[in-house]
Amino acid sequence: MSLKNDNFPSSAAFDAIQAAINASDADRKDAIKKGKGVFAFTLKNKAGETDSWHIDLKDTGKVGKGLGQKPNVTMTLSDEDFSSLVAGKANAQRLFMSGKLKVSGDVMKATKLDPILKKAQTKAKL
Repeated sequence: MSLKNDNFPSSAAFDAIQAAINASDADRKDAIKKGKGVFAFTLKNKAGETDSWHIDLKDTGKVGKGLGQKPNVTMTLSDEDFSSLVAGKANAQRLFMSGKLKVSGDVMKATKLDPILKKAQTKAKL
């Protein structure tokens, strides 16, 4: 089942992240070991609509729709900025400092996601 929402073009990245995390059992265990939490994303498109996805790196190593069970950190940003972030064209720290990325919950936990996104870039050629 695809996680893509046509109103949010960058949402296709969640399928790539899912594929990268679950490429093998070792990859999944490594991602859970590095992430140790539930990461939620709320994206806003140009029409002003919002939608949410989560990456569970606490238990299952699965990516899904919605905010998930008790996310440790929730990141809110535009669909465009998320696309740049997962493609490696934007820096999360710069987005945060410029107010384009809002983080609620455990801000330090958000830094654990960087290696996971890099692995998805490598595997999916985002």
